[in-house]
Amino acid sequence: MSDEYYLELSENPVQFENASSVNNVFFDEANKQVFAVRSGGATGVVVKGPDDKSSVAFRMDDKGEVKCIKFSLGNKILAVQRTTKSVDFMNFIPDYPHLEFSHECKTKNANILGFCWTNWNEIVFVTDQGIEFYQVLPDKRTLKLLKSQSINVNWYMYCPETAVLLLSTTVQGNVLQPFAFKSATVSKMSKFEIELPAVPKPAKLSLSERDIAVATIYDQLYVMYLKHHSRSTNSPGAEVVLYHLPREGTCRKTHVLKLNTTGKFALNVVDNLVVVHHQSSQTSLIYDIKLRELDGALNVHQPVLPARSINPYKIHLTGPAAAPSQAPVPCELYSSSWSVFQPDIIISASEGYLWYLQVKLQPTLNLLQDKGKLMDFLLRRRDCKMVILSVCSQMLTGGDKGNLSVVATVFDKLNQVYKEYLDAEQAYTAAMESGPSRSSTSYKRPVRTQAVIDQSDMYTHVLSDFTEKKVISFKDAIALTMCIFLSYVGLRYLCLKDCSEWIAVLCSNAINCLF
Repeated sequence: MSDEYYLELSENPVQFENASSVNNVFFDEANKQVFAVRSGGATGVVVKGPDDKSSVAFRMDDKGEVKCIKFSLGNKILAVQRTTKSVDFMNFIPDYPHLEFSHECKTKNANILGFCWTNWNEIVFVTDQGIEFYQVLPDKRTLKLLKSQSINVNWYMYCPETAVLLLSTTVQGNVLQPFAFKSATVSKMSKFEIELPAVPKPAKLSLSERDIAVATIYDQLYVMYLKHHSRSTNSPGAEVVLYHLPREGTCRKTHVLKLNTTGKFALNVVDNLVVVHHQSSQTSLIYDIKLRELDGALNVHQPVLPARSINPYKIHLTGPAAAPSQAPVPCELYSSSWSVFQPDIIISASEGYLWYLQVKLQPTLNLLQDKGKLMDFLLRRRDCKMVILSVCSQMLTGGDKGNLSVVATVFDKLNQVYKEYLDAEQAYTAAMESGPSRSSTSYKRPVRTQAVIDQSDMYTHVLSDFTEKKVISFKDAIALTMCIFLSYVGLRYLCLKDCSEWIAVLCSNAINCLF
C-alpha cells in the first residue's frame, strides 16, 4: 500500500511540548526552530531545531504575554515581543552580559506587527506605518537605526532564504511592496498588484496572508497566491497563481496551477515541486512548473500526478496518560490544527511534532505512464539516479518493455543532460587554464547532480543485468543495444537536438538488414 503514496512525513520529526493553557508554541521560519514558552518563560523556554546543536533551554522573567520570540542567526541574540510598542533583547553570546534590554519603535503612534532577523545582529521592525531597520549592538545593549521607510502596512511576510520582506498595502491589501536586505543595507523593490477575483464595494481588506506564500522554485523567487473564485462565477475551481519576483525589474504573473476543486488549501514547496494540500478530501497535488502548457503568455499547469494522501503516519503518545509499552497510534493527517510553513514544514502544535514533507519518487513510476514526461519529471528531482536507472531497466528487461521510439526518447533526454554537464565542465576547465581574467571569474565549477548518468552508471545498473538475464530475444537485444549506442553517439558527438526518430529508423533498418 505504501507504494501508492508519493508524499510522506519525515521519519524523525522534531518533538516538542505540545501547546496547552500554560505552554505557548512559536515557530521561527529563519532558523527552523520551535519555541515552547511555559508561563511567559518564567518556568522555562525550550527551543528545538533541526538538529541537537540548535536546541536551547533557558528561563526568562515573566513580563507579560509573549507575542513573538526568535533567535538571531546562530542563536547569538534573543528577541522577544510582548507589546505593540517595543521589543526586548537578551545576549546569548559567550562572555557578554546575560541581561535584557529593550527598544521602542521610533515611529510615533505606530504599532509593531512583528520583527524579522536579517543577520546575526540586524533586525527589522514591521509596524502598521512602515519598517525600521536596526543594527543591534550587543556590547552596548542598544540598537542603531540604519534605515526607516514609511508605508501603511496591513500584514507582512518574510522569506529568510532570500532575505526579502513582503508588505501588504492599500485598503484592499492586494498591492504588495517588497524590500530586499543584505549586509546592513535595504533596497526597495518594485511593488506589484495581486489580481483579486472580485473587487468589493465598499473597499475593504480582501487579501489575507493565509492566501499568500513566498518560496524559491528552481532558484527563482515566487509569490504564490491562492485564488478562490467567487461563488457567483462558473469557475471549475480555485487556482494557485505564481508571480515571479526578480531582484531587479517588475514582478510578473507567470504560472497558474489549476486545482479543479474548492475548499481549504495549504501550500508547500518540496524539491522544486509545488505541493497543494486539500483539507476536505485529505489529499495533496503536486505541480512542476518546468512541465509547461502555454496559454498565451501564461504557463497553465495541471497536476503532474493524481491526487493522493500523505503516507499514513503513526506517533507515540506522550504525557502522564501514556503507558511506556503503548503502541503508536495513527496521526490525524490534514488536521485543522496543522500549520504549514515554507518551504517544506508541517507542524502539529496540539501533538508536539514538526515534520519535513518529502517526495517519494518510486511510486511515480506507476502513476505517470508517459515515459518521456516521466523522465522530464525525474531528471529535475534531487535523488533521482537510481529511480531513473530502474525505469531504464524496466524498459529493457521488465514486463513493460518499451518500443524503440520510447527507448530512444528516454536515452535522448538522459544524454542531453550528460552532454550539457560535459560541455559545462569543459568550458570551466578551459576558462581556468586560460588564467585569471574578467570572463573566467564568472565561471563556476558545474555540480554533478544525480541527473548526470554516464555510460558506467548505465552499464553497471542496467546493461550488465540486461545481458545476464537474457529475457528478450537476440534480435531485440541487437536493436536495443544499437538504439542505446546511437543515442550516445547522436547527442554526445553529433550534437543533434532531437535524434529520437533518427535512432528509431536506423535501428529498424538495422534489424531488417541483420535478420
